[in-house]
Amino acid sequence: MTTSPLPEARPESVGLSAGRLGRIRDGLEQEIAAGRLPGAVALVARRGRLAFSTTLGALDPARAVPVRADAIFRIYSMTKPLVSVAALMLMEEGRLQLSDAVETHLPGFRTPPVSVADGARYSLVPASRPITLHDLLTHSSGLAYGERSANAPVREAQARLGIAVNPRELAVSAFVERLARVPLAHQPGTVWEYGLSTDLLGAVVEAVAGRTLGRFLDERIFAPLGLHDTGFHVDSARSGRLAQPFAIDPATGAPPPVPAQTYDATQAPRMESGGAGALSTAADYLRFAQMLLQGGVLDGVRLLSRASVALMTADHLGTRIATPLPPGEAAMQTPGYGFGLGVAVRLADGLAVVPGSAGDYFWSGTAGTTFWVDPREQLVVVFMAQAPGPGRLRLRRLMRQLVYQAIDD
Repeated sequence: MTTSPLPEARPESVGLSAGRLGRIRDGLEQEIAAGRLPGAVALVARRGRLAFSTTLGALDPARAVPVRADAIFRIYSMTKPLVSVAALMLMEEGRLQLSDAVETHLPGFRTPPVSVADGARYSLVPASRPITLHDLLTHSSGLAYGERSANAPVREAQARLGIAVNPRELAVSAFVERLARVPLAHQPGTVWEYGLSTDLLGAVVEAVAGRTLGRFLDERIFAPLGLHDTGFHVDSARSGRLAQPFAIDPATGAPPPVPAQTYDATQAPRMESGGAGALSTAADYLRFAQMLLQGGVLDGVRLLSRASVALMTADHLGTRIATPLPPGEAAMQTPGYGFGLGVAVRLADGLAVVPGSAGDYFWSGTAGTTFWVDPREQLVVVFMAQAPGPGRLRLRRLMRQLVYQAIDD
C-alpha cells in the first residue's frame, strides 16, 4: 500500500465534482480500449488536497502487468523543472547569478559561433555575446536538439559528436567539451528553441555545488520533499515498477520515434542528464509541483522563496525573444504560452485551444508524461504514461479538458 502524497479530500470539499472527475477515468479507459495508451496514473489536487487519483491499464504491455500507483516512469523533459529549481536554489545562496556567462562556472566551455543560413548555404559568424544562465533557463541559448533542428550544421555536428537528446552515455566533461564544438542555431538571447540548454545547466549545477547533479538533487530537493522514487536510474529492488511503452507506436505503426525511449533505466548513466534523464512517480512529482504552487514550501520545508517561484513562473520571452515555434506548440500543439525559467507559462485565459487560466504553467516529457499548476484555481495535475509519439499530444489536451470540466466552484 502506498502513502498518499498529499492529504486527501472529497472532491466536493475542494470545489470539484466527483461525478465529473469520473470522466477522466472513462476517457483514459477509452484510450486504452482503442489501443492508443498502455496504461496511466493520474492525480488531481486542489487547495492542497488530493481529490482524485486513478491507475489503469498495463504497466508493461508486453507482459500485461497492471499499472500500480507507485509505478516509475521515464519523465524525460519533466527533469527540466527539477534542475531549474536547483539552479534557483543556488542563486538564492548567492553562488551564481542568472546573468553569469556559462564559462564563468564551466571554464572548459566557450560559447560557439552561430550557424547562419543564406538560402541553402550556411556560414559561421561569431556569437554576439556569451551564453548566460538565463539563456539556458529560457531556452534562448541557441543550443538546439540537433536531430530536431532545421539548421543543418547543428544537426550534423551533434550527430558526428554523438550528442543525443538524452546524453546519458557521455561523461559530463565530454558532453561539455563536445557541445562547445557544435555551432549555435541562433544568437544567444534572441530565439526560443527547445534543446540541450538544461543539460548544460545541469553541468553548471554540478560545478557550482561540487557534487553530481543526482546527488545535489537528492540531498536538496528529493529527500527534503520525500520524493523517494525520483532519480536517474532504478535499482533492482524497484525495477519491477518501471513502466514501459508499446513496442510499436499505434499512431504510426513504427517503433517510438526516439531510440532512447526504452533505454535501460536500471543502469546508472555516465551523465545524469538535466534535460531528460530523470525517472519519477506521479506521487513524487505531485509533491514537487505542490511545492511550487505553495510558493516554494511544502510540509514546512522551504526550497525556494516565494519571489523566486514568481520569477520562475513568469513569462521571460515577451517581445524580445522570438518564438518561431512557441513553447505551447512545442509541448502541446497549442499557442498561448510564453516561457519562464524551465516551464511554459500561459499568457491569457484565451489564445490556447485547451482550458486554463492566465499564469498557469506546465511542462511535459516526450514519453507521455505531463504536469501543470494553475495558481488561480489552486490546482495541480500530474499525468504519467509511457505513450510516446503523436498520441501523447492528444492525451495532454484530453487531460486538460477533463480536469477543468470537473471544477464546480
